[in-house]
Amino acid sequence: MERTSFAPPAERPRNETEHERLDRQLMELLQGYRVAVTGVQVLFAFLLTVPFAVGFGEVDATGRVLYYVALFGAALASICFIAPVTQHRILFRLGQKPLLIRRANRFGICGALALALSITAATTLIVETLLPDAAAAATAAAVAALCGWAWFVQPLLSRRAAPAAHAARGAGEDRADPGEGPDGEVTGGSGAVPRETAPDRDDR
Repeated sequence: MERTSFAPPAERPRNETEHERLDRQLMELLQGYRVAVTGVQVLFAFLLTVPFAVGFGEVDATGRVLYYVALFGAALASICFIAPVTQHRILFRLGQKPLLIRRANRFGICGALALALSITAATTLIVETLLPDAAAAATAAAVAALCGWAWFVQPLLSRRAAPAAHAARGAGEDRADPGEGPDGEVTGGSGAVPRETAPDRDDR
């Protein structure tokens, strides 16, 4: 009797060449950075106008430190999120996409850290001018905790759990899936089905 695997689409291997995989990964990173850069630019523009506001002279020393941290964090986040785009233009058509993807991933993590710091400091600065210091401290802790959980802790926990889940799924597929022939053909059933591969594309 023919055995058939019914793996969900997300768990099936992609039918793509190495060049196509690198293109997809780089485009996914750049698309995510476009979303992040929009928020960073709005925050950075707001912070740049704060010193020219009428009431900024009344901000105490703690508030000025918070402002400096928020401004520096927004500037650093902007640099990190824009760096992969600039490097992609400079290294254009040099076959350096694997390097660009690794760098873009690191820049993205650094940019997220800087953005979390900027958001926390800016929110605390605003709350400090409206409410007592205890409320400002509680706000800072809540914002920092939310950023840390949603941006870092939760995906890290998922990353640690992924190898075990992948190994368990692979063991089940080894028992249920048809074999693979020496020429990359999926065997089993009435005949062999050749695996299709997408054509190569030049690196761009």
